[in-house]
Amino acid sequence: MFTFETTDQKEVRRFRIAQFNGRTATIRSGESTVTGHVRSVLEIKSSIPTMWTITIVLNEPKNQSRDVAADAPRPRLHGSSLLSGRSARGAGFAALPKNP
Repeated sequence: MFTFETTDQKEVRRFRIAQFNGRTATIRSGESTVTGHVRSVLEIKSSIPTMWTITIVLNEPKNQSRDVAADAPRPRLHGSSLLSGRSARGAGFAALPKNP
């Protein structure tokens, strides 16, 4: 978890909206960037100017070495077309015998 304090009302509003909608939020602190879900936004009432403590649950970094072929969609096979040897689009009707 990452916890920080801020006095910026616009930033606090952005984090509250992200928390309400269940979206991730990103904070830049110096050269580091932290992305995660907002767990809490607490007002420190004893401070002047008003200050808030924001807690973010960090997201795990996405693995860049994932196998792209594993994410490819699989072909759909229909059981009836496999069993009868006919295509699923009705091409099997051409093989019916003609009436004399």
